[in-house]
Amino acid sequence: MTARKSSLFTILAGGFMILLVTILASGQSPTDRSGAWLATLETPGGNLRLQVTVSIDDDGAQTAVLESLDQAPGQLIPVSTVAITEDRFEFSIAAIGARFEGEWNDAESSYDGVFSQGMQIPTSFARPTEDTAVFIDGMDGRWEGQLIRNDTELEFALNIQTGEDGTRVTLDSVSQAAYDIPVRNFSRSGDAVSFQVPAANVTYQGQLDGDSSSGDWMRPGFDTVTVTFDRVSETVEAPNRPQTPQAPFPYTIEEVRIDNPDAEGVTLAGSLTLPEGEGPFPGVVLISGSGPQDRDETVWTHQPFAVLADSLTRRGIAVLRYDDRGFADSTGDFASATSYDFASDAAAVAEWMRNHPLINAVGLAGHSEGGLIAPIVAAEHSETAFIILLAGPGTPGHRFIIDQIMANSDAMGIDSAETRARVAVMETLVDAVRHARDQDSAEAALDGLLTEETLSILEVPADQKAVFISSMSRDWYRELVNYDPADWFARVDQPVLALQGTLDLQIVAEPNVAGLETLLADKPDAQIVVLEGRNHLFQNAQTGLMTEYAQIEETFDPEVMALIADWINERFGAER
Repeated sequence: MTARKSSLFTILAGGFMILLVTILASGQSPTDRSGAWLATLETPGGNLRLQVTVSIDDDGAQTAVLESLDQAPGQLIPVSTVAITEDRFEFSIAAIGARFEGEWNDAESSYDGVFSQGMQIPTSFARPTEDTAVFIDGMDGRWEGQLIRNDTELEFALNIQTGEDGTRVTLDSVSQAAYDIPVRNFSRSGDAVSFQVPAANVTYQGQLDGDSSSGDWMRPGFDTVTVTFDRVSETVEAPNRPQTPQAPFPYTIEEVRIDNPDAEGVTLAGSLTLPEGEGPFPGVVLISGSGPQDRDETVWTHQPFAVLADSLTRRGIAVLRYDDRGFADSTGDFASATSYDFASDAAAVAEWMRNHPLINAVGLAGHSEGGLIAPIVAAEHSETAFIILLAGPGTPGHRFIIDQIMANSDAMGIDSAETRARVAVMETLVDAVRHARDQDSAEAALDGLLTEETLSILEVPADQKAVFISSMSRDWYRELVNYDPADWFARVDQPVLALQGTLDLQIVAEPNVAGLETLLADKPDAQIVVLEGRNHLFQNAQTGLMTEYAQIEETFDPEVMALIADWINERFGAER
C-alpha cells in the first residue's frame, strides 16, 4: 500500500519497532501535571526516547500525544487512554497492547514504572531538560557513504547544518528509503569524529582527512565495518519540489470539519478547493493510502494530494481532501480502525460535499488502500457519481501482499531462491491470519509458525518477534488479507477509471491489471489505463523502488492529472 506513512515506525536495519496510535481519555488530576514527560527506553536494539505530552482541559478531561524522538521526531501520535495524578501516571495504546504504569518518585521527580509491549522495560518519565546547543565547526554539508557487509549494501548520507540553535545532524538511509533519522552525540575533536544513531543502535568513530571521514560503523551483534563518508556539498538543501502549490491561487480554499455520524468521536478536518466561477462543479473526494496520512498525503516532502487537488481545481473540478481519522487535525482512533472504518469516513465526507450548493456530482478518487476503499463506498452509496482507482487493488489482499514481496525482490536483484523461501513463509503466515477467528487466535497461530528458522528467513530479529506478531494480527491487517474486490465491484455500476503504473512495485501492474479487467468486464463505463514508466506515486521513474520516491523531483505526472481531469469533465463537467 502507500509507502511512506505507514501505521508502524520501522527502525533502520532491523532495530526496535513500536506501533503507535490513537487516543482520547478522561480523568481528574492537578493541572501542574500537564505538559511534556520524557522517558528513555533501554531496549536490545538501543536506547529510544519517548515523550508524552499531556493536556488537561478546564473540566479535568485528559488527552495526550506521544512523540518518538529517535524514530519519528515531529510526528505527534494520539494515545489511547491516559490518566495522570500526583501519585500515578498511566497510559495505553490499546491496538497493540502497549502501556505504561508508574508511581511518583518524589526524590527523583519522576514516575517510575514499566513500559510494556511484547517485553517489559523498566523506565521513568520525568520532565525533559533543555539541551545545550552544540556547535561543530567546518563540517556543514552533505556527506555520502556506503556500508558493505556480506551481501548487504546500504547507501547513507549525513546531513550536517549549523544555525543559531547549534549543529543539527541527520542520517538518510537512501537504500531503505528512510530519511531524517536523528543523529545524537555528534562530536569532533581535532580530526576525530563520532556520533550515534539511536534508532539503529549504531555508533560511528571516524577520522577526518579533508572532505572525507573513514571509520568504524559499530552495531551490537554485527561485525564492525568501515564506512567512509565523502562531502559532496557544503550546504544541505531541501529537496526540490517544483509542483508543490504556492499562493496566490486562482480558486477558493475552504477549511472544513466534518463529523462522521456513524463513528463517535470522529471529526475529519480537510480542505475544499472550489474553482472560479458560479458553478455548479463536479466534485471529487481524495482518499489516501495506508498508514496515518495528512490531507496532502505527504511522503518524503512530496505532497501528491495537494498537487492533484491544485491541478483538478484549475480545470474546473472541486476537490475535498482530508486528514485521516486520529491524525493531524482530525479526531478519532486511527490505530483500531480498519479499511471499512475508513470507508465510513470517506462516505461521510462525500455526503457533506454533496450538500454543498456549488457542487452537482461527487465522485471518489482513492490511492492505494484508498482505491480499495472507493468501491466499498460506491457499492454501499449509489449516489456516488464515479470512482477513480489510483493504483487501487484488483486482486484480493492476501494476493497483492505476496505480489509486492516478489516484485520488490526482483527489482532489488535478490536471489530467487531466497525470495521463494521468504514468499513461502509469508504465504503460510498470511493464510494463518486469514483463517484466524480473532486477534488472539491469530497471535497464537503466528507465535507457533515464527520459529527461529522462519524469523531468520524473514530477517526479523528474534527480539522483534512480538512486535511482528502484533502488526500482523491487528484488526486492520486481518481485514486487509481477507479483502476481495469482487465482493464490492459486483455492486458497482458507476463509471470507473482505473490507473496503473507499469513500475508500481506496491500494487504490482501485471496481476493487478488482469484482476481489474475481470472485475470491470461487464461495466458499461469502465476504463483501465496502463501508464508506462510510472511508479506507485505516478511519478516518471526508472526502477519503481521506494528509494526513488524522494530522489525524483516530480511529485505527480502532469499528463496523468490532465487525463483524470478530462475523464471527469467529459462526464460531469459544466461544458459537457
